[in-house]
This record gives sequence, structure tokens and C-alpha cells, in this order.
Amino acid sequence: MGTRRRLALFVAASLLLGGTFVAAKAGLAYFPPLLFVALRFDIAAVALLAYVAATSSRAALRPTSVRDIVGILATGVFVIGLANAFLFVGQQHVSSGVAAIVFSLNPILTPVFAMVVLANDRLSTRGAVGMLVGLVGVGLVVQPDPANLLGGDALWKGVVFMGAVAGALGTVLIRWADSDLSSTVRTAWALPVSALLTHGASFVSGERIAAITWTPSAVVALGYVGIFAGAMAYIAYFGLLDEVGPIHGNLVFYAVPIVATLGGVALLGESISALTLVGFATIFVGFAILASESIAAEVAERYPVVVARMASKDLV
Repeated sequence: MGTRRRLALFVAASLLLGGTFVAAKAGLAYFPPLLFVALRFDIAAVALLAYVAATSSRAALRPTSVRDIVGILATGVFVIGLANAFLFVGQQHVSSGVAAIVFSLNPILTPVFAMVVLANDRLSTRGAVGMLVGLVGVGLVVQPDPANLLGGDALWKGVVFMGAVAGALGTVLIRWADSDLSSTVRTAWALPVSALLTHGASFVSGERIAAITWTPSAVVALGYVGIFAGAMAYIAYFGLLDEVGPIHGNLVFYAVPIVATLGGVALLGESISALTLVGFATIFVGFAILASESIAAEVAERYPVVVARMASKDLV
């Protein structure tokens, strides 16, 4: 059941977050970027606070320690607030494909922060191989042009990269805080923090509500990033982080470019090349390598006697 739950959380987070790149690119035609993010968090906060109020006891809702506060701030400031603010600002000038691959560097950055912050959370050799294979697959899917990647819009790609840095650092800090709050309750407290942060940044940067162009497409984009890629996605994503830790949990950002590409085909009329299909297969191989490690560990935990006998036979 543990493996099935993790797989369900992984798939849900990948699908819901993957659509963010398409919806964000569409919505930026109607909203100033930071105000777009702030309104997204307003909607997600209302939805998730209503959900936890209806499903959790008062005791479960109340932060009771410094660790709880640190977990909330790490989530609200870094993983949700700054990561999305940098992403949406950068996507004004960067295509969804390039933004997706830059943001998919998150799983590579996470072990770096984990080595510094966490004493017992390390990536194994097999995990490193699987991660690198997956990253190659991401590159094949998005197919970035090296000339453009280092071209005149390098500054904005750097802004998207800062979002990946903020997200990776925040997930490691959440693990370090080891809060007693459930991931859903912690996220419900964190979203108002993210909303205040981005509303403040929007105001300071001179963005105004009058600049919004309200159309049906704008409402759909805002609704998606607020409810589906917001409240629902965060329940799945942070639940996954609590289950498997930041190093393996952030592998969802390898699947996100796949979802973003398929979303572009279905909604924006984009095409899939043969190289993209090869990239999908490569990412699947990377996931298979990583999954084999998790499955082997779970089998060893559940059936230690059988594993010991098999090991002894191999030695003989």
C-alpha cells in the first residue's frame, strides 16, 4: 500500500503541476506576473484552508513548536512563494519548454542542499544514475536550442533557475524542520504566507489590478493554477515529500516537462517529434532505475528472511 500511495501521489503531483507551465504561459497574456501568482495563492489558500478546517481537528490544525513554524515558513517562502514568483516572472520572456527544463534542474540541486543540511539523506549510486538518465530524457523531450539557451534572454532563464534553487532549498529545509504538522495542514498555513509575500512584491514592483484583462481564458488559467495546480497539487506534492523525502520527491520535476509537452499538444496544437518520444522512453528508464531501488528496499524490509536466504545462496 505504501508503494501504491507514493505512486498515486507522484502521478497526481506530476499531472497537476505539469499543467502549470501551459496555464501560466496562457495567463501571462492577461495578468502581470507577480499579481498572477499572488491571486493564484489567494484562491489556493481559501480552498485549502476550507478543506483542512472541514477534515482536521483543532489540535491537528494548531502549530505547537518552532519546528512547525520553520516548516510553514520554508514551505510558504521558498517552495511555494519564491519558486513560483521567479518562475512566472521568467516565463514572460522564456518559452514553456525552456522554462520546464530549467526548472527540472530542481532534482539535481536538491541533493546538493541535502548534503549540507541533512546528515542522513544521501543519494545512492543507483539513484544518481537513475536521476542523470532522467535528466537526459528531459533534455530530449524539451529539446532546448543551446544557442538560444545562452542567448540574449539568459537573464530570464537565470530567473527561472532561481525558482528551481528556491524550491530545492525549501524542500530540504522542510525535511530538516521535521514538523509534526501534516503536509496538508502545513501547506494550508503556508499559502497565506506565500500570498502576502507575492502581493507585497507585486505592489513594490508597480503592478496594479487595473492592468488585468478579464476574459474567459484568463479566468480559466487563474482557476487552474489556483485550484488544480494550486491547492490540489500541493496536497499531492507535499504529501509525497513527507513520504519519500526531498531527493526522491522532487523527481516529479522530471515528469513535469512530459505533462507540459502533452498539454501543449492537446491545448495549443503543438506537435511531438520522434526525438520527444525517445525522451519519454529515456525518462521512463530513469524512473525504473530509481523505482528498483525503492522496491528492493521495501522487499528487504518486509521479507528480511527471504532476502537473507537469497543473499546467502549468492555467496555460496
